[in-house]
Amino acid sequence: MGKKNPSSRPSLLLSLICFLSGAARLVDSARVFTIINQCKTDIWPAVTPSGGESFGASDGGFLLRAGQSMVFTAPAGWVGRVWARTGCDFDAAGNGTCETGSCGTSLHCSASASAAPPASLAEFTLASVDYYDVSLVDGFNLPMVITPSLPSNSSGGGNGSCTVAGCDGDLRKDCPPELEVKGAGGKTVACRSACDVFGTDEYCCRGQYANPVTCQPSFYSKRFKAACPAAYSYAYDDPTSIFTCSQSPDYTIAFCSNR
Repeated sequence: MGKKNPSSRPSLLLSLICFLSGAARLVDSARVFTIINQCKTDIWPAVTPSGGESFGASDGGFLLRAGQSMVFTAPAGWVGRVWARTGCDFDAAGNGTCETGSCGTSLHCSASASAAPPASLAEFTLASVDYYDVSLVDGFNLPMVITPSLPSNSSGGGNGSCTVAGCDGDLRKDCPPELEVKGAGGKTVACRSACDVFGTDEYCCRGQYANPVTCQPSFYSKRFKAACPAAYSYAYDDPTSIFTCSQSPDYTIAFCSNR
């Protein structure tokens, strides 16, 4: 019988410490989100968790007047979306309609609800390395910018760029006429995607175009990308549109921001 390796116990102890440290990081990685309305008009943000999660973000939707902000805390592992509805009219019971970004007829969007296109979407996957982006794949209704805020004790190292994402340009001012959505008084309130308007496999990256080789940027997605280089302009626009951060940051989502 050979002797036991005297280093085996320290090795196991070190492994246990590393495991517990990693577990603690996941437990402690709830994040604070601040949503700011820098627009000149009221908006109705929507926050939709995936998988039926709930964390009290005003029950999925709320009114945010011009110049106001709202703060909520997302749990560790949250995967979800944030967007703004515009031109809404809700009664005292929270029933009504919106010109853009509707999730149905309720002020409070359900956990599984999605935005009716066109709508600018902020998308998040929180983990040891966060993934976040602003998507214009379903069209554009408001400028929106995501800014990560690193913890005060962060060394600034780790994986991911932790940089600002989104679009601070207003595509409504330069929307091709065939993509325009008109609101009350004939004002352009949103810009639709080419997929939404024309519905072809080529524009929608479906069928034989359902891969990054055959689905290439279109005339319209190039227009979107030129105005918003740090946002998704079409389905396979990943290399310049999705951002990562491993520093467990909090996030600010600003509508109508000039950064």
